[in-house]
Amino acid sequence: MGPLVLSQLATGLSVLAGAVLVKSVMDQKPMAGPFPRCPSCNGTGRVPCLCSRWSDGDVGCSTCAGSGRMGCSSCGGSGTGRPLPARIAIRPSNRPS
Repeated sequence: MGPLVLSQLATGLSVLAGAVLVKSVMDQKPMAGPFPRCPSCNGTGRVPCLCSRWSDGDVGCSTCAGSGRMGCSSCGGSGTGRPLPARIAIRPSNRPS
């Protein structure tokens, strides 16, 4: 093996080791942030697609693009719990002056 091949092999192995390290960190805490993990998807942002629940052996649908997993409707795919937006209307009182 020449020095070029060894250099490429070392680079490839370091990239692979980095990917394994990142994956292990993401498995422990998938979506770090100010909000807690979504209880529906456990922080992944993906849930099993409806087509896989009632499937008769076919391959996915357009919602999951054949992956069998679709975006979580509870967190919108973010993987974190998020506050619900609320609109509060305040009317001025009709007091006589």
